[in-house]
Amino acid sequence: MRVAMYYSNKDVRLEEMPKPRIGAGELLVRVMASGICGSDVMEWYRLNKVPLVLGHEIAGVVEEAGDGVKKYKKSDRIAASHHVPCGKCHYCLTGHQTVCDTLRKTNFDPGGFAEFIRIPGINIEQGGVYGLPDEVSFEEATFIEPLACALRGQRAAGIKEGQTVLVIGSGISGLLHIQLARIKGARRIIATDISKYRIEAAKRFGADFSFDAREYTAQKLKDLNGGLAADAVILCAGAKSAVEQALQSVERGGTVLFFSAAEKGLPVPSNINDIFWRNEVTLTSSYAATPAEHLESLEVIRARRINVKDMITHRFGLSKMQEGFGLVAGAGDSIKVIIEPQNK
Repeated sequence: MRVAMYYSNKDVRLEEMPKPRIGAGELLVRVMASGICGSDVMEWYRLNKVPLVLGHEIAGVVEEAGDGVKKYKKSDRIAASHHVPCGKCHYCLTGHQTVCDTLRKTNFDPGGFAEFIRIPGINIEQGGVYGLPDEVSFEEATFIEPLACALRGQRAAGIKEGQTVLVIGSGISGLLHIQLARIKGARRIIATDISKYRIEAAKRFGADFSFDAREYTAQKLKDLNGGLAADAVILCAGAKSAVEQALQSVERGGTVLFFSAAEKGLPVPSNINDIFWRNEVTLTSSYAATPAEHLESLEVIRARRINVKDMITHRFGLSKMQEGFGLVAGAGDSIKVIIEPQNK
């Protein structure tokens, strides 16, 4: 089968691998659509693991079901989680399923940028496979995983009705957060980015105001918000300047959600007394999502509560994978790039 083998952001090669062989309790899935995630182009995180086949935002058709698989059969339309928690360890039992050791070890074989993947039995047993309703396309289903992550993040940040929310970084994650904050009843949503294309996209997808991050200041936010900063700041960018803006823009009693990974080795650039002492500011983070959150995400998409279809800007077959990676790594005139492994 054909796969896109990742060596670096500028070196993604079309190669051949044997089609995975499944065992009892496993699924072989023909991948119909696979989204490129911002984490896929986080080169510093990948280079010590290459070569590898990336891709975790997948949707496809069951090609073969192993012995003992009762819930799914050949030709079923599905999406799936590449990581699943065990459900019984200390972390799972205290509500932190996404830092579970099992979640960090589970994955697809080989990865979603391939014509076929093997889904291990544990992923199925732990509820990490989701049947797709007819009204959800394969392309739309690639948003289940990133939207589930956003749902978990906003839950961690306590986003609720009446708040002012600042989203720093208006790529795919930022735009999902903007739409989610809107349906949660945020009173005012402000967004930033350094790409003119994405600044404009933020407004299209629900931001009340959007700024060039290089021109944004906390004072501009306060001027728009009756003298107050943001109740919640969602960091969807990892630059030092973005982190600094977040810490400067949070109101007393507010929350900063570190949603995206920061630059490698970046410390929290802040004077502790200026930000925290007497201000009751919360810094929190979130990572990945649980199977329950994936199901919640699927329902949000199925019910058309947010618009994911219009976020797709590019579609490529495996042979043009390098072009897709270039668009995502460049963070310019693109939002969501979808790979269609069955196409050339």
